[in-house]
Amino acid sequence: MTTELRRLRNYINGEFRDAADGRTIDVVNPATGEVYATSPLSGQADVDAAMEAAEAAFPAWRDSTPAERQKVLLKIADAFEERAEDLIAAEVLNTGKPTALVASEEVPPMVDQIRFFAGAARMLEGRSAGEYMEGMTSIVRREPVGVCAQVAPWNYPMMMAVWKFAPALAAGNTVVLKPSDTTPASTVLMAEIIGQIVPKGVFNVICGDRETGKAMVEHPTPAMASITGSVRAGMQVAESAAKDVKRVHLELGGKAPVVVFEDTDIDKAVGDISVAGFFNAGQDCTAATRVLVHESIHDEFVAALAKAAAETKTGQPDDEDVLYGPLNNANQLKQVTGFIERLPAHAKVEAGGHRVGDKGYFYAPTVVSGLKQDDEIVQNEVFGPVITVQSFTDEAQALAFANDVEYALASSVWTKDHARAMRMSKALDFGCVWINTHIPLVAEMPHGGYKKSGYGKDLSAYGFEDYTRIKHVMTSLS
Repeated sequence: MTTELRRLRNYINGEFRDAADGRTIDVVNPATGEVYATSPLSGQADVDAAMEAAEAAFPAWRDSTPAERQKVLLKIADAFEERAEDLIAAEVLNTGKPTALVASEEVPPMVDQIRFFAGAARMLEGRSAGEYMEGMTSIVRREPVGVCAQVAPWNYPMMMAVWKFAPALAAGNTVVLKPSDTTPASTVLMAEIIGQIVPKGVFNVICGDRETGKAMVEHPTPAMASITGSVRAGMQVAESAAKDVKRVHLELGGKAPVVVFEDTDIDKAVGDISVAGFFNAGQDCTAATRVLVHESIHDEFVAALAKAAAETKTGQPDDEDVLYGPLNNANQLKQVTGFIERLPAHAKVEAGGHRVGDKGYFYAPTVVSGLKQDDEIVQNEVFGPVITVQSFTDEAQALAFANDVEYALASSVWTKDHARAMRMSKALDFGCVWINTHIPLVAEMPHGGYKKSGYGKDLSAYGFEDYTRIKHVMTSLS
């Protein structure tokens, strides 16, 4: 007996379409390792069609009032709430995540973020008009940039799609969005929902692989390319976009330091850090994966963290008390396994360090100690349920270790000493510093890093402004 595969399709100019040449990609459920759908492998003709639709729709959408765009985004948020069960089901098939956590930790924030950007549409600020030259009045206009080519990742397919299309649409841009080739299902469903609300051509989805994304970025139509993904992918996007000087928005990898001082409440810190490190199978660029602990509490902390890891459960989406599901795909399982297999002799696996079961891509919660600053697993992003632990002697060494990586997205400091927390938050070279917590995000605050973690901000008014351009208008008073 065979089960008929789902057939996912592109959404271009208000209608669902197969790839122009009929090519498809198999889509695998990472919780089972089985193919459950086919998705278009879009080529140049599909990219051309989507860009043409977005370009044609741009003038009218650009000229709509902020109040009109706000109304549309609020309708999208309401529709997502109404179709929450369908979105959750699609995302669970995409990712294998625990159903309950997708329902509680992803859909409500997504809806809130859309509503935030709906409000932001009506709150653009700029310099007041004034006479900066005698006889001349100057004003500053903020305008949408145009068509936006956007590429979303596989770790949070729905939420990252929201982070991209919501500010872009709120600012008056039109969108061509590509989900990851491994997780297209929820984005295609979003297109079905959004397509009933926005004018045709304003929001388009094309599915495909790396070459599809490359064709989008290199296409002459988009004024802006935005990607959430690996450093390698971001560098390729920046290089391609440079050929015609496109604006680029990059949210790339991370290697968040978690600096734990000797006055920390160990039980609370271990509980919070283990969740922040293992949540979503560690497939989060802000995950608490690189713990630096003061030498006086190092052994006690490692023992407690290893115990927490042993008590953390991974499993199928509907299993009870599951913190996280599988790694997203076979390649990611191979990558995580490779980091553990290549550990140096001085490293010690305190917990985990192995695959779980032979069905799907599950990996055990893992803690590794005894590491040195220049070890591969300390310097490079694992993107799996692996927490490394290092020891430090004083504040200066903790700071040196924390900043000594190529990434600069997120970090956290754990201490009861307020002055020390303030010193560290100033000196840590990361786009976000949490104090006595790790990983919470809110729509009102910016998310984005420095160095090889990319540039540009998601969320907040800063993220909204990234999707606008500034024009100076000067008029003579005579």
